Amino acid sequence: MQSKDHWERVYTTKATSDVSWFQEHARQSIQLIGQVGLARDVGIIDVGGGASTLVDDLLDEGYVEVTVLDLSEAALAASRSRLGQRADNVSWLVGDITRMELPRHAYDVWHDRAVFHFLTSSQEREAYVQAVLRAVKPGGHIIVATFAEDGPEKCSGLPVMRYSADGLHAEFGAPFILLQKECEEHHTPFGTVQKFIYCLCCKESN
Repeated sequence: MQSKDHWERVYTTKATSDVSWFQEHARQSIQLIGQVGLARDVGIIDVGGGASTLVDDLLDEGYVEVTVLDLSEAALAASRSRLGQRADNVSWLVGDITRMELPRHAYDVWHDRAVFHFLTSSQEREAYVQAVLRAVKPGGHIIVATFAEDGPEKCSGLPVMRYSADGLHAEFGAPFILLQKECEEHHTPFGTVQKFIYCLCCKESN
């Protein structure tokens, strides 16, 4: 995983709306989470959530058990500041998902928009998948978005992996059933377009 220093520098030198991955609303993510059709008290974790507005959207939708995890303390501080008092209703975790141990079977929904594609070594990706297997409940859902095959080759100056839906699903393997795939053309604050692929999977119940 890229260094914590890199991401702290990004979030302390740029406004949260001036990074390429900024979305005013995480519409594709909210749509996929909604399609899962779970109660509003399920456990949801946004991995690499940073300063993303997904947490705002989730709270607006009435979800009450939301966790945001990121490598950057500065990114999480930006989200907490934006949310004001509502930040007290969210669990905030700082750490590298490839190295930390989350509680076993703690989450019904695992969401990640644009962490996985930064994992350029097989060892990092394997550690990530093991974290998902541990933390997501049997029968739980994962939503992972990465750059598509025709997406950028770098982001924030760092190399990334690019995936087809089948290629992304293959990284997670047999314990995960691919339910849905979606494409997104993300329009950055700089007027460029980035191609993303989203995969919605269900973790097997046994």
